[in-house]
Amino acid sequence: MFVGDFQGAPSILPHLIEKFDCILLSILKSTVAPCEAEAQCAAMVKAGKVYATATEDMDALTFGSPVLLRHMTFSEARKMPIQEFQLDSVLETMEMTRDEFIDLCILLGCDYCNSIKGVGPKRAIELMRQYKSLENIIENLDTKKYQVPENWPFKEARRLFIEPEITDPESIDLKWMDPDEEGLVKFLCGDRGFNEDRVRNGAKKLIKARSGTTQGRLDSFFSFSSTPNKRKVS
Repeated sequence: MFVGDFQGAPSILPHLIEKFDCILLSILKSTVAPCEAEAQCAAMVKAGKVYATATEDMDALTFGSPVLLRHMTFSEARKMPIQEFQLDSVLETMEMTRDEFIDLCILLGCDYCNSIKGVGPKRAIELMRQYKSLENIIENLDTKKYQVPENWPFKEARRLFIEPEITDPESIDLKWMDPDEEGLVKFLCGDRGFNEDRVRNGAKKLIKARSGTTQGRLDSFFSFSSTPNKRKVS
């Protein structure tokens, strides 16, 4: 698990790190992203440290994560399969380079700057395919119909997606550990009201799984739906 930047709450960050590392997810090692969690996760996937970025935030693809998994934290009662997105397949399907895809995401609106009012998803794709970059789009855009935000910081947003602040993945050592059963019971049952029998049974299943001779695949625990390899987007 990757913990993001808790802005405005520095006093609780050490407490949260302790919970993640020692109690809540005592089966694995966590790390703190210096800025965007999705950017750090994307770097970890590219470095081969982990298989995929698990998040509901599609920005993980914009940061360059080769694989994105969504709905990992949804309850079984919702009956929703895990969605797997392959960045290469997304780019091939949309017939775009990664640089064009980043500009498209900025054009549609991102965390770092506003979008161009009146430009929706369909129009944004048309503009990107025709002009290939935000600079060319701005130069050729009908300003009577579409108003570009004043001092629009799209270049800064682009730089943040291409060169985000991250911790070097090679300096991060991920380790699987035996779950702290008593710590989990105290945290989840004593403080959060979870059923103790279910928590203990879950901890025992984790211990049993770790003691197995082979490592289970994700699709043995979840159902998956993947992005298609080739599909025209019009």
